[in-house]
Amino acid sequence: MRIGFSGTFWGQENTGSGQYTHRLLEALEDHAGIKSVLFLPRYADPAKDGEIPPFAHPVTTPLDRWHDNLAKAWYEQISYPRACREKEVDVAHVPYFAPPLFPTTTTVVTIHDLIPLILPSYRGSSAVRLYMQLVSRAAHRATLIHTVSRTSARDITQLLDIPQERLRVIPQGTDAAYRPLPPEDRKPVLQRLGVPSRYLLYLGGFDQRKNVDGLLRAYARVRDDLDDVPLVIAGRLPAEDTPFNPHPKRIMEELGISTRVHYTGWVLEADKPALYSGATAFCFPSLYEGFGLPVLEAIACGTPAIVGSGSSLEEVAGPGGIAVPPTDIKALSEALIRVVQDADLRQTLARRGLEHARRFSWRATAERTVEVYYEALSMDEHR
Repeated sequence: MRIGFSGTFWGQENTGSGQYTHRLLEALEDHAGIKSVLFLPRYADPAKDGEIPPFAHPVTTPLDRWHDNLAKAWYEQISYPRACREKEVDVAHVPYFAPPLFPTTTTVVTIHDLIPLILPSYRGSSAVRLYMQLVSRAAHRATLIHTVSRTSARDITQLLDIPQERLRVIPQGTDAAYRPLPPEDRKPVLQRLGVPSRYLLYLGGFDQRKNVDGLLRAYARVRDDLDDVPLVIAGRLPAEDTPFNPHPKRIMEELGISTRVHYTGWVLEADKPALYSGATAFCFPSLYEGFGLPVLEAIACGTPAIVGSGSSLEEVAGPGGIAVPPTDIKALSEALIRVVQDADLRQTLARRGLEHARRFSWRATAERTVEVYYEALSMDEHR
């Protein structure tokens, strides 16, 4: 079976869609009977962000040199489905929320989340809203829709009016590298990153949905009850301080906790297992996530998680985490105290989290995705 992947996010492993595309394609390489064709849009210049695999095929649009956003829409709606037809793929897989309105072959689309439809501040300009109307309508033309959590499946059913029988839930996975590392293996990484021996960890983005502001305020509220355990913030900091991307350094200065917070900057993928493994707890009080891969990576490294309730994070963390309302600073503060002061609780969460994390792997994700390909192809053949 030939699968035609839309490669818009190829080389962008700092995004959820990019990481999903890379990991799924890597897992599918070992799957007998599957041949992948990766269609790379020329406007996105994928060569600058990573190695181009041998099964990649460049795709151009008339707008490549004129306007990236318009070129993206042209690629998604015209060039990509045409390329799938010309290369005679059996199934077209769009690994993010942008299916073609007029597909030319059996189409599976992965919708990770519906954040622009759920959170008002993410709805953007009138052009973005128009684009969301287009892809929302196009989702009804896909043969099958795959999503990554029960939470996202619920939202897709309610907000897009997609019947449940056309939805398949397949969680993401973790690489084998994400496992508990002993102190001697993680020490060189932590020393290079300038991380103290004990710490609470946040790793992720800094847009307002991530609620780093709330984490800092909760930490400041109970800093004297945390046994001098500092907070480590990992990730590329915002270039500017804006309402949409509030800068954590400005917030920590206002709260008077500048000396208690450490910043690592951007963290290489190879360094993450050591950073997760050394943390007392991983703190991820996001307001909304379609999946929340960092939480799964953390518990796979034997680290308890504190997560925001109300979205997919509770199902991802499972028994390896404590879920609290993300906007409840008092509850978040109390969770920090509990996990720092109660060693028995940490051990219980770590053990249960490791057991839970073993259910997730990219190999399992790939195998279940292949089942969806065959199912979609069968559905179209019987129409």
